[in-house]
Amino acid sequence: MHPALLGLITIVIGVTGCVGYFYGANLLLDKVLFPARGPNIGRNINRREMIRPWIFLFPALFGLGLYLAYPVFATLRLSFLERIPGNEYIFVGLKNYQQMFAEDKFVEALKNNILWLIVVPASSTAFGLLAAQLTDRLRWGNFAKSVIFMPMAISFVGAAVIFKLIYEARPEDVAQIGVLNALYLQFGGLEPRQWLTIPFWNNFFLMAVLIWIQTGFAMVILSAALRGIPEETIEAAIVDGANPFQIFFKIKVPQITSTIVVVWTTITIATLKVFDIVFAMTNGQWETQVLANYMYTKMFVARDWGMGSASAMIIMLLVMPILVWNVYNARKEMR
Repeated sequence: MHPALLGLITIVIGVTGCVGYFYGANLLLDKVLFPARGPNIGRNINRREMIRPWIFLFPALFGLGLYLAYPVFATLRLSFLERIPGNEYIFVGLKNYQQMFAEDKFVEALKNNILWLIVVPASSTAFGLLAAQLTDRLRWGNFAKSVIFMPMAISFVGAAVIFKLIYEARPEDVAQIGVLNALYLQFGGLEPRQWLTIPFWNNFFLMAVLIWIQTGFAMVILSAALRGIPEETIEAAIVDGANPFQIFFKIKVPQITSTIVVVWTTITIATLKVFDIVFAMTNGQWETQVLANYMYTKMFVARDWGMGSASAMIIMLLVMPILVWNVYNARKEMR
C-alpha cells in the first residue's frame, strides 16, 4: 500500500475511533448507566458527572501506562539481569551498573553530557532572549522570528547533515564545500581541518547544532513573555532615567524569570536525551560519546540488554529531578 494512502487511512480510522469512543461513552453514561429519570435522578446525575472526567482521561492514562510506565519498569528489571546463551536471563543485581561505571566510554559519555548541560541550555536561552528582545524592536521582526524559528521544523538528523556539510573537509587542492574550512583557508589557514575529529573542541561543534535548533524555541516563548510585561513599569523606568540596558536587565528580565526557568529546564531535558546529532555526525567517536548514544550502542549494537538498560535508567534518573522541580514550580505558580 502506498505510504500516503496508508497515512490517510490511519488518520481516518484514528479520528473516527476517537469520536466514536467519546460519543459512545457519553451515550452509555447518560442513557444506559445513569439516565436522568426515575426516582434516583439526582444521584444518577452526580455519579455520571463524577465518572465522566475519567472516561475522557482513560485513553491518555492507558497510553501513558502502556508506552511510558510499563517500559520504565521493564527497563529497570532488565538492568538487573544478564542475557545468557539460549535467550535466557539471570539475575545479577548491580553488576551491570558496576561494569558500566568502570568503563572509560561511560565516564566519557557522562563528562560530555555534563559539558552539554553547561553550554547548550545557557547558550540557547541567552541567544533566544537576545533574539526575542531585538526582533521586537524591528519593523520586520516577525520575518526575522520566522527565520530564527525555522530550524525547529528540521529534524535533528536533518540538522546534523546540514552541519556535517558545513564542517566538511576536502583535500587542499580541491575546492572546499564546507563553509568553515573555506573561511579557515581564506583567513590564513594552512590546510583544511577535520573539525569533528579534534578532541574536546568537536563537542562544541556538535553542540552548535542543538543550540541552532533550540534558540528558535527559546525565542518564541520568551518573546511572548516580554510582550506580557506591563508597559507601565517600562514607562516608569524611562521617566526615572533608566537606559536600555538597565530596563532590560533590571525591569524586564526579573519579570520573566519564571519563563526563563521553564525554557532552561525544557532545553536541559532535551540536552540530556541528545542522541540523533551525535549518532549522525560522529557516532560517539573521537571522544564525543554521550549517554543516549552509549545506551544505543550497548543495547542495539553490542546486544547487551543489561548494560543498555542500566544506562537508560541513569538517563532517567538525571532527568527526573528536573521534571519534578518543573512540576513543583508550575503548581506553585497556580496557587
